[in-house]
Amino acid sequence: MSYDDVEIEDMEWNEELQAYTYPCPCGDLFQITKEELQLGEEIARCPSCSLYITVIYNMEDFIGESNKNNNSKSQTIAVA
Repeated sequence: MSYDDVEIEDMEWNEELQAYTYPCPCGDLFQITKEELQLGEEIARCPSCSLYITVIYNMEDFIGESNKNNNSKSQTIAVA
């Protein structure tokens, strides 16, 4: 059973960790990456203790972001 249910809007983006974070009672931070969210993961874990939270979010918000990243990496291929 998770420690708490937390809305993604209540979490903070941590540039250094490249993850959304939320304070853990142990003093560390629950963490979940954008990639995990894109894969449908909803559990943010604390690296210092056994607690975890359930992240409430709209998966479509992160799937759209993934498509944007893939489109920016596309290359033009010449066909003979």
